[in-house]
Amino acid sequence: MMLGLDPLHLIMMVPALLLSLAATWLTRSTFKKYATVPASSGLTGAQAAERMMRSQGVFDVKVERVDGFLSDHYDPTHKVLRLSPDVYDSNSLSAIGVACHEAGHAMQHARAFAPLALRTALVPLAQFGSGAANWIILAGFLLMGIGSAGGAGLGLMILKIGIVCFSVTVVFSLVTLPVEWDASRRAKEHMVSSSIVSPGQEVAAGRVLNAAFLTYVAAAVSAVLTLLYYLLRSGLLGGRSSDD
Repeated sequence: MMLGLDPLHLIMMVPALLLSLAATWLTRSTFKKYATVPASSGLTGAQAAERMMRSQGVFDVKVERVDGFLSDHYDPTHKVLRLSPDVYDSNSLSAIGVACHEAGHAMQHARAFAPLALRTALVPLAQFGSGAANWIILAGFLLMGIGSAGGAGLGLMILKIGIVCFSVTVVFSLVTLPVEWDASRRAKEHMVSSSIVSPGQEVAAGRVLNAAFLTYVAAAVSAVLTLLYYLLRSGLLGGRSSDD
């Protein structure tokens, strides 16, 4: 049975798809809502990130502009905080929230935050798992469907290898949750203490961060449900086979 036409696969992935669509819509709409509300300090996203990091003793991280919409990220390998144009150049609460969130990652790095170190170490494995694992798993299912004992045995072995590879992606998604949550916590705390936003504006800027966090939750849910599907269809969980 082709995975994309498997009713079980469709049923299991519908909740993840709906959550992902809702999270994406909420992130974009919330960012747009506060993109026209200036921060009380008048600082741009780039300036806010620098002020927040400097106030916490982080002086070895550069802030650069990068193309794309909400392509903002912190690169721990090169100690560079990259902000999209809508964040780098804007003094809106949306831009401030995103920039300070990324500055929170730089602070995590400076403080040797364990979940961030683990996520960074998992990046190359997760990239391989997300790319190759699905093809390995598909090959395993196809061999199991041949019907011969030899083909089924080889298929199951290949399938197990693929599931192990994909499991790394699942672990990466789960580890990402505390990393992103903590970065937002640091941003909310230090936006006010560093006089980047007023206490009354903290809630609005925090809404942008809360909406963005839901996208990571959706990704984790999707990864976990996909892994459960592979385990069920392989017979490794629940005693069901791919021919059921």
